[in-house]
Amino acid sequence: MMNSKDLFQMSFKNLLQRKTRTILTVLGVVIGTGSIVIMLSLGIAMDTSFKEDLAQMGSLNIIEVQPGYGGSRMKNQKGPDVKLDDKAVTTFEEIPGVVAVMPLKNANLKMGAGKMIAHVQIMGVRPDDLKEFDFEVAEGRLLQSSDKEAIIFGAQVPYNFYNPRLKSSGGEMMVGHGIIVEPGMDQPRPKPQVNLLKSNLIITSDMEYGEKRKAASDPKTTPPKQYEIKGVGILKEGRNEKDYQAYLNITQLNQMLKEEDTGSGSRKKPDEDKQYSNIKVKVQDIENVEEVQKQIKGMGYQTFSLTDMLDSMKKTSRTIQAILAGIGAISLLVAAIGITNTMVMSIYERTREIGIIKVLGADIRDIKKLFLIEAGLIGLGGGLIGLVLSCAVSFILNKIGMQLMGDMGVARSISIISPALALGAVVFSSLVGLISGYAPARRAMNLSALDAIRSD
Repeated sequence: MMNSKDLFQMSFKNLLQRKTRTILTVLGVVIGTGSIVIMLSLGIAMDTSFKEDLAQMGSLNIIEVQPGYGGSRMKNQKGPDVKLDDKAVTTFEEIPGVVAVMPLKNANLKMGAGKMIAHVQIMGVRPDDLKEFDFEVAEGRLLQSSDKEAIIFGAQVPYNFYNPRLKSSGGEMMVGHGIIVEPGMDQPRPKPQVNLLKSNLIITSDMEYGEKRKAASDPKTTPPKQYEIKGVGILKEGRNEKDYQAYLNITQLNQMLKEEDTGSGSRKKPDEDKQYSNIKVKVQDIENVEEVQKQIKGMGYQTFSLTDMLDSMKKTSRTIQAILAGIGAISLLVAAIGITNTMVMSIYERTREIGIIKVLGADIRDIKKLFLIEAGLIGLGGGLIGLVLSCAVSFILNKIGMQLMGDMGVARSISIISPALALGAVVFSSLVGLISGYAPARRAMNLSALDAIRSD
């Protein structure tokens, strides 16, 4: 019985003796492997692009929870609609896999900074939750538990301030209720017209604050109260909803809203002050988001997470990848037929050699291994060269793509060859070679020694 080293040496020597045929057969594998790798790399880049787009909208492991409605409750649930209160917060915190819960209270108020005013969406938060939900400041600091009259702003909020006494002119555009100069593609963005960390700020529910009033107010009606507040931080730009909101200690916001309701004489429903506008639930592992979301829905709440959109995008991406891989697989199928043809021709040319090896006492399994190793080497060599070629093509595609998309302000890879794809391509091409050479190897093994020696 021959050892593995001798078998590999004989196989390699036999391939070199028929260089032209071997090169052409390997070339078929190179084209097939390269086609599959490039096609799949385009799909991987597309999938990565989807995730980056969603990541800009928010975190993929955060679930938005809204109050439940009658139509959303499970059939076995009874009683009033579920509410977003402290009890709900505690319940969510006890769900396995949940690492943080952030209740939010929403209020749309008017804010003034000297002559500048803006309509601002104020979110009441517990200061300790901000770090847990990845809030980071570009200037100043985050809220602290001891803060009562402090507020932090999203990156876009300073641009929403405008002077109501000035009218917009040509070359300007409205952003929210503020006026900013429209920058060109190559022009830096202008600085905001107000420094919210140094200005004396006023917030109020009076929507006509700072502007010319349309009609005289009723003398019997108490005007909305104005609150002095201090800006302590500007958040880093995240290109999501955080950029357009301001954040205040929820205790302070509740107190302000309660005073406003008392002054206006309005009557709220029982316990309405203790309810939240929505609750954010952070899950430790993205893979568990769907399961946690199902549990919360089962309690009767409305939920939404970016993974809902991601699942839909993944289905689209898988379909596209399957189509692209199928196109590349056709080339590899042709290469597999070429390997089989090469091995069959080799048997015909080496029939006498096979007969002599058998007469000399070689194990018939060694003959089978000899041809399988030759086929496997063709698949492995073609796979490695195809991978190198794919990496070169991927590099060129990304260079061209970066230049084209860079002009549009977007820099993303068109082709991504992951380590798993690279390893899988080489292993797969080797398996294709072995499978293609299996039938010819069995044929060689079953040849009669005497008939083989007598053949010309």
